[in-house]
Amino acid sequence: MILSVFLIVLLGLLALGMPIAFALIISAVPMMFQLDFVDPQIIAQNMLSGANSFTLMAVPLFMLAGELMNEGGISRRIVNLASMFVGHIRGGLGYVAIFASVLLAALSGSAVADAAALGSLLIPMLREKGYEAGDSAGLIAAGGIIAPIIPPSISFIIYGVATNVSITKLFFAGIAPGLLMALTLIAVWTWTSRRSGGARVAPTPRQPWSARLRALRESIWALFLPVIIIGGLRGGIFTPTEAAVVAAVYALLISLFVYREIRFKDLGPLFLRAANTTAIVMFLVAAAMVSSYMITLADMPQDLVALLAPFLDHPKWLMFALLILLTLVGTAMDLTPTILILAPVLMPVITKAGIDPVYFGVMFVMVGCVGLLTPPVGTVLNVVASVARIRMETIIRGAWRYVVAYTLLLVLMVIFPELITVPAKWIH
Repeated sequence: MILSVFLIVLLGLLALGMPIAFALIISAVPMMFQLDFVDPQIIAQNMLSGANSFTLMAVPLFMLAGELMNEGGISRRIVNLASMFVGHIRGGLGYVAIFASVLLAALSGSAVADAAALGSLLIPMLREKGYEAGDSAGLIAAGGIIAPIIPPSISFIIYGVATNVSITKLFFAGIAPGLLMALTLIAVWTWTSRRSGGARVAPTPRQPWSARLRALRESIWALFLPVIIIGGLRGGIFTPTEAAVVAAVYALLISLFVYREIRFKDLGPLFLRAANTTAIVMFLVAAAMVSSYMITLADMPQDLVALLAPFLDHPKWLMFALLILLTLVGTAMDLTPTILILAPVLMPVITKAGIDPVYFGVMFVMVGCVGLLTPPVGTVLNVVASVARIRMETIIRGAWRYVVAYTLLLVLMVIFPELITVPAKWIH
């Protein structure tokens, strides 16, 4: 009964167009009445405690680092480097987008930021070369969602805080799946470019090694950042939150004094943009903690364990069931609220079934990322459609094949969890 009230109120408010953070707070109030536990202070206390987290300090800092990279020329140099090495292959600009997606994912950790940066840089070039608008925008959107998987990942930070799972382990476990996503994109783009207009697009001339080395030299400062972050985490030099500080300071110094594409007078608006984005995420985290507290108080996780009891002795079937559930939720809800609402509820089920919580965390975030490519919410689709100035129907036609391919990859990872767990052990 309590779960029904929560879902009816939450979905009803969302259907009316209310922002999800406010909907989460308001939906907790009827649960209080159901539990006969009405105390307005609970809302304020949980919102404060939800946002008051040292680990969550990494979120604004990684967002600031992403803004600095985009404005400071770091992203542009990454794209140029990719173009120099793979631009001459048939369908080369698509491979440039994939290569750049992986490199930028290792810098920012935000799907929206990477998709916006790549879209503004590459979609005009892809169109000028003669690639279809839907194919180009679909590829950029599909490449953007690699960012929450390859470390540093803002989504892994939020998942780790919500479930008390090691963020460092999540970071290392995300490297292999992120690279598998890139290989999936390569396979799909190869098929797409050969059957569509890309087959008629002449590849750019092969660049001489002098030009390649010059591009590598110009981007070397950007390439050092993931090495510093991963090396620091691997060596135990700093925590994920401290890694975010290093990333932000490093990006600031490189943008100001090495590439010199940002001046001190540009920092105010840049910090303000990062603060606005951070405020949205942190308010959502704080609001979700109210509902999470009430859900825990109502003992819903244990009810869910009882409901899924037939699957607990069959972890793979349980993962398939949860995969379907999360896919359906992902079409209607953005990644961050999905993590905040469902991850704490599902964690007791996962623990009871003996599934590795780090493996499940990677799978959870991957499914949520695929949801960023599916309507009606489709956050990344909306961002890329806005940047490319194309209709949503056009980009959906270009993105659907990547959604199918990513779904097949997820099924493969359910059948063979070693694709995630074994490389994670090697790296960590």
